[in-house]
Amino acid sequence: MQRTQAEPTALMDINLLLEIVNSRLLETHNRPLNSTEILVLRGIWQRQTYNQIAQDSGYSPGYFTNVVAPELCRQLSDLVGKRVTKKNCRALLESYVAEQPLPQEERPEQHPADSTTLDSQQGEAPRYPSGSVPLDSPFYIERPPIESKVFEEITKPGALVRIKAPKEMGKTSLLIRLLDYANRRDYSTVNLNLAQIDQEILNNLNRFLRWFCANITRQLQLEPRLDDYWDEDIGSKVSCTLYFRNHLLAKTDPPLVLALDEFNQIFEHPHVAKDVLPLLRSWYEEAKRIPIWKKLRLVVVHSTEIYVPLQLKQSPFNVGLPIQLGHFNLNQVQQLAQRYMLEWTDGKNAQQLMAMVGGHPSLVHTALYHLSRRDITLPYLLQTAATNSGIYDNHLQRHWATLQEQTELLEALNSVMYSSEPVTLEPILAHKLSSMGLIQQAGDKATPGCELYRRYFTRH
Repeated sequence: MQRTQAEPTALMDINLLLEIVNSRLLETHNRPLNSTEILVLRGIWQRQTYNQIAQDSGYSPGYFTNVVAPELCRQLSDLVGKRVTKKNCRALLESYVAEQPLPQEERPEQHPADSTTLDSQQGEAPRYPSGSVPLDSPFYIERPPIESKVFEEITKPGALVRIKAPKEMGKTSLLIRLLDYANRRDYSTVNLNLAQIDQEILNNLNRFLRWFCANITRQLQLEPRLDDYWDEDIGSKVSCTLYFRNHLLAKTDPPLVLALDEFNQIFEHPHVAKDVLPLLRSWYEEAKRIPIWKKLRLVVVHSTEIYVPLQLKQSPFNVGLPIQLGHFNLNQVQQLAQRYMLEWTDGKNAQQLMAMVGGHPSLVHTALYHLSRRDITLPYLLQTAATNSGIYDNHLQRHWATLQEQTELLEALNSVMYSSEPVTLEPILAHKLSSMGLIQQAGDKATPGCELYRRYFTRH
């Protein structure tokens, strides 16, 4: 096959440049740029600051400035034979690449579209997947019949929906769509994220309930009247109930959908949880006999099981509609690959990826993003997935740092990762590892969350 030279141009395609640079780095340094180095280089190409790159990709600016960028510039300096800085990076690389033959024989599998085609067909090229999937994104994958079930449930008077899954499984993405559905029905909606609460507030029942009522009042744009209802003689729970019924529900004509995201935050404060959980359960029960409570539709989102000593009749977590979010199946992974403009039609590529990461939504999204950008080939992705040079390096290191701070968790995880059979763990440790997504549970037995975790943690 005849090779051609890349044309020197200020508008050189970043995908082509990455392909050539990574090919040369493999020859000279035995490794291409990793995922975070590619993020920084793409940002430099778009003339972004490190703060902008970090904001777009969900990392801290200091990590890019102090860790990733210096190593990136060192590698590129070695490659081009001149000192590379953020200021001269683009010019030096364009000049270097213009002198290199295009690596057509070694080029990764061809995709039906480059970033220009993605721009025209999807409105914009895919952004690095981090956090929840935006409401207007084409990269949200439905998991039937979950969406239709939760949409239907919140139309019922006094409904309670419980959404549970480990972190990074799509809980908040589903919640965003549930609230949008409610808004389109002209319901009032309030979304409280308990991860935003100060710890001193979570440590005090009275302060928590006042925070709870004050935030709902603000989101409903009602006049705050907490002091008119709060009475220490009747207690904070009764005060909260009267305020909610006589001020909040009474002042909203349509049904009120109240979403409590990251509700597991309260589980870490049992002395508060043991009062808050029965309070929510009482409101749910009130809807069966008092019409005004029928207007309330509760949505509780959490990532862990509850280990607060409560009688079953007191807990809201054995009533309502339970929704457990799991991994993507093969069809859903293939569907997402197609939205990333990958020609995965026979299922083989999807099966190879799932053999490494299962159907873990966040890990699948990350892989497909990099494959769609032609930053890496699938064989190389799988080969390096569990190493520090792979695309999951930061994801794995975050887990590793957490485990190093909690030796009991690390020991429990080791027992799972090194065993060829399902392992029984102490319940508290099991629920923490499960909430991190590192293990899967079937009854009281635990197995590795996916092959990626087994390989990485057995290496450490």
